[in-house]
Amino acid sequence: MEGSDPVSILPPAFRSRLYGLFNQIEREFEALYSENLLLQEKVDSLSERTDRDGIIIGERGGLDQTDFDSFFTRNLLKQKSSTGSAQKMKPSHRLKAQTSRIVSSFKAPAITCALSRQFRGHRDGVWDVTTSKTFPLVGSASADGTACIWSTESSRCLLQYQGHKGSVNSMRFHPTKDLVMTASGDQTCHLWQAAISPEQMYSQQKGLSSEEEVETSEREDNLGPADEDYTLPVGPWATLRTPVCELVGHTNAVIAADWIAGGEQAVTASWDRTANIWDVTTGELLHQLVGHDQELTHTSAHPIQRLVVTASKDTTFRLWDFRDPIHSVSVFQGHSEVVTCVTFTREDKVVSGSDDRTAKVWDLRNMRSPLASIRCDSPVNKVSVSPTNVIAVPLDNRNVLLFDLNGQRLARLPRSNRTGHRRMVCATAWSEENINTRCNLFTCGFDRMVYGWNVQPNKELKD
Repeated sequence: MEGSDPVSILPPAFRSRLYGLFNQIEREFEALYSENLLLQEKVDSLSERTDRDGIIIGERGGLDQTDFDSFFTRNLLKQKSSTGSAQKMKPSHRLKAQTSRIVSSFKAPAITCALSRQFRGHRDGVWDVTTSKTFPLVGSASADGTACIWSTESSRCLLQYQGHKGSVNSMRFHPTKDLVMTASGDQTCHLWQAAISPEQMYSQQKGLSSEEEVETSEREDNLGPADEDYTLPVGPWATLRTPVCELVGHTNAVIAADWIAGGEQAVTASWDRTANIWDVTTGELLHQLVGHDQELTHTSAHPIQRLVVTASKDTTFRLWDFRDPIHSVSVFQGHSEVVTCVTFTREDKVVSGSDDRTAKVWDLRNMRSPLASIRCDSPVNKVSVSPTNVIAVPLDNRNVLLFDLNGQRLARLPRSNRTGHRRMVCATAWSEENINTRCNLFTCGFDRMVYGWNVQPNKELKD
């Protein structure tokens, strides 16, 4: 019938127990409500007394010692001292930190950075950039399937390698020989000859005259969406299609490669979740490094010791030690997303970068926690460390930041409509100190450009 209570299927004992619990809950709420009313009355009363004291203080223009003691011993201030002091301090601390940052922004940067060279010619994004340890040469690996060697003196492309059948993801010069190693999406790693004469390296002949440079620069500044495929001329260059040695064995794209100390062996990292150690003389596979749970993203070898690091999408990077007959591996956990890169410093330290927008500095003897954590506002790509321990951090947001090994920010490479990358910066590379060139830092990006920068300590601070 309408208006009657619905028939309950609960047994009478359960229903009475349920009603009893509801009655207890109702009494609890009533007690809380009554307590809140009393507290509200006390707060209103204390507020009125505080307002009256404030008026009296304003009329007197000051406080004597008696009024001072009376004022600061009131119940309201006693209550606030126990519960509100911490909350009062937090905004002040935040204000102090913000003020400190604003003041620090007016300080002169510890490093001065200026654009010195532009290397044009790739028809797709440039994934990697590297420098020669003995000559003023810079190399670039591109998604257009080619790798180029450029003169840092003239910005000319001297040699282009076209032997791969897929994107060229990584490139490294041999530490002592005229050899270059490139890793590709075609699941192979190629070693090829890069014999370039000193005349080619130091020739001041350019692909464009100064008038043409100005004209093409202005044309590039006015490019629209329909002109994205426009490529500036840089030739003539020599082309090479045949490798000296081909390292075959991975079952997926080879994402990175590096020379192991001494130059007789190499390490490659692949999306097949393995890293391989090769004899570069025979092309023989010596070791397969297994352990990562997901695809590898990068690998790097120590310049003078038989140490290798591998980074992975599984949020870890691993240190492989080949100095003893019994090989060992250590796992570094500290990032929350994909570890995009990992590289050695000249000392016993490692720098890692991640999609979690951090770069971390680690001590090889302590893998529990990083020595420094660098927080950025964009995912981090392939970092590099200079001979003077300056970390160049390329970001997805087109910026390149410079830090020291303590995580202290030193500078940011200039970027504007006419200077710097227009798309994400994929990698950075420093030149050796013994190379006498106008630029000592190189960056590459998905805008198909490679830039050379002159990075020097601030003379004013140094003096």
